[in-house]
Amino acid sequence: MASDPLCIRIRHNYGDFLLDVNLELPSRGVTAIFGGSGSGKTTLLRFIAGLIPSKKGKVVVGEKIWQKDSYFLPTYKRQLGYVFQEPSLFSHLTVMGNLEYALKRRKKEGHLLGLKELIDLFDLEALLKRNTSEISGGERQRVAIARALLTGPKLLLMDEPMASMDDFRKEEFLPYLEKLYQTLRIPILYVSHSTYEVERLADYIVILDEGLCVYRGPLRGKVPRISEKKYPENLMT
Repeated sequence: MASDPLCIRIRHNYGDFLLDVNLELPSRGVTAIFGGSGSGKTTLLRFIAGLIPSKKGKVVVGEKIWQKDSYFLPTYKRQLGYVFQEPSLFSHLTVMGNLEYALKRRKKEGHLLGLKELIDLFDLEALLKRNTSEISGGERQRVAIARALLTGPKLLLMDEPMASMDDFRKEEFLPYLEKLYQTLRIPILYVSHSTYEVERLADYIVILDEGLCVYRGPLRGKVPRISEKKYPENLMT
């Protein structure tokens, strides 16, 4: 484990569902949060973001405590980027307008990628003057990721960003994520139930099943099918 890992501890009842995990995750690279529907993947991300307050929880990013014991840093003060299944953009603004909005919220001490760098990375130049309601879902998601990164986050949360794309659009989109992950020097938590996405993108894996972490470690070999509920030892070290 690298220095200053991402530390997460949560024990939280959500209706009849209990999420109970204790994790130390790498400070760089892509950690896949993998599991079936209802396993707790999105709930875990919402907890990390401060959207689900829990008295029994801890979130530490590097040297910064976001939550511990009675201390709770509100969401708007947590230096993170959050990319949802559906792109969360201002539909009344152009692509450039959305990016400029993010620049106003930029934190100087975060991992900073420049506006031009992100425009080039996500191939947005031809889209800058267009309204976000006029571009495709994959294009909107590229804008959403660029906007999240322009704020200078210390952690990037991605909740199934390709869930609404068909297989053709996913194949178009994946190279953008691969280029991004080679560039960033912050931890990325990538939620998915797709073995293909996880095997292609992730360095490390956390497998959730019914609110519990059943495996975690460097990703090695094939990811098991969710329906099998068999977790080969070669996934773990």
